[in-house]
Amino acid sequence: MTAGQTWRRGPFLEDFAVGDCLRSSLGRTISETDNTWFTLLTMNTNQIHFNDEFAAKTEFRYPLVVSTLTLAVVLGLSVRDTSENAIANLGWGEVKLQKPVFAGDTLWAESTITSVRPSRSRPSCGIVGVRTRGINQRREVVIEFTRTFMVLTREAPELIDFFPETSEEWSVG
Repeated sequence: MTAGQTWRRGPFLEDFAVGDCLRSSLGRTISETDNTWFTLLTMNTNQIHFNDEFAAKTEFRYPLVVSTLTLAVVLGLSVRDTSENAIANLGWGEVKLQKPVFAGDTLWAESTITSVRPSRSRPSCGIVGVRTRGINQRREVVIEFTRTFMVLTREAPELIDFFPETSEEWSVG
C-alpha cells in the first residue's frame, strides 16, 4: 500500500479476544421476494412461507420468512466483523429461533467471541468460537446460534490481495 492508502479486510486471529462484542454496521430488510426466492431455491414446500391464505389461518397471520434464510442473513451480516478472513467454517452448534421473522423485518447481527486459540495443525491459522444473534427493528432477538471457524493470522502466507493493481495514471481531477 502507498502512503495515505487505507484498507480493511476483517479481523485476523490476533484481533479476537474472548468476550469481544461485535455488532454489524449494516442492517438488512428481508423482502417478500427474498423469502419467495429462498423458498424456491431450497424447495421448501411448506405453505406457511408463500401462501397468504394459508398463513392467514395460522397464529402468525402472515407468511413466515424461511428460518434458514434468517440464519443465512444474520450470519452474512456478521461476516465482516467475525469471519471475513476465515478459510473454513468448522462447526455449528445450537440454533434457536426466538421470534418469527416476516417480510419487511430488518435484521442486525450481534456476535460475542467465546473462544480463541491457535490451530494445532495449521500454524498460519487459529480457531475462533462465536455466538451470534439476530435482532429485529423492534429490538427482539429472533435467532441465536453458535459456530466455530478457522481464521488466518495477520502474517499468514495464504493472504492474497485480489484487488487488480494498475500502473495507469488517473485521468480525472
